Amino acid sequence: MTDHRTRTAVVTGASSGIGAATARMLAAEGFHVFCAARRADRVEALAAEIGGTPVVCDVTSEESVAALGEVVGDRLDVLVNNAGGAFGAAPVAEASSEDWRRMYEVNVIGLMQVTRALLPALVASGAGVVLNVGSTAGRVAYEGGGGYTAAKHGTQVVTETLRLELWDQPVRVCEVAPGMVRTEEFALVRFDGDQERADAVYAGVAEPLTAEDVADAITWMVTRPPHVNVDELVIRPRAQAAQHKVHRVLD
Repeated sequence: MTDHRTRTAVVTGASSGIGAATARMLAAEGFHVFCAARRADRVEALAAEIGGTPVVCDVTSEESVAALGEVVGDRLDVLVNNAGGAFGAAPVAEASSEDWRRMYEVNVIGLMQVTRALLPALVASGAGVVLNVGSTAGRVAYEGGGGYTAAKHGTQVVTETLRLELWDQPVRVCEVAPGMVRTEEFALVRFDGDQERADAVYAGVAEPLTAEDVADAITWMVTRPPHVNVDELVIRPRAQAAQHKVHRVLD
């Protein structure tokens, strides 16, 4: 028999950037999207735009994640663990313990808590997908990125572990690992609102990836046939051959 029910998806970190773009694309593909993020005004506006459900959620809070699970209910098709972030770019010798804790909490602990809470609903769907938004920083270290690369390596390893643990369950586990993506907030948050430092990250790069580029990849990954698992997809702009090799045209 054909299942005519509306497919559902949860996108964390949906208030901006890759998360918001992913929510829009999944909605365009016919998903009912639970738009989860801390900023109520942002997720409410997004959910109204795409016909989804806004959920104010801090992934680092077990109570907040439990409330998300209650809203989602007993069945879920797709979970996009997008909430994350980088804070600071100090070398290890000068690192902020608080910044490192924040990065680990959101990129690793938060991902685990949301996955743990929603996994029963994903299994119940009969063909669930967990897609974790990692980074090329989860594969290659670079100076000034110790805390973020450690956290994103954590994202990658949790993804690999979860896939092994769910090998006999009807749930696929995937990771998208973007390289240089220019969004309105990522670098600005990392450098504590310093617009000049944020702009310098992308200086001279004609076409870094956009949030929509990554959202397009995510949407493709989660809409493959149920027997197809895209373990990991590394996506970079053409200008970025490697973490340290970026084509820039400067005046």
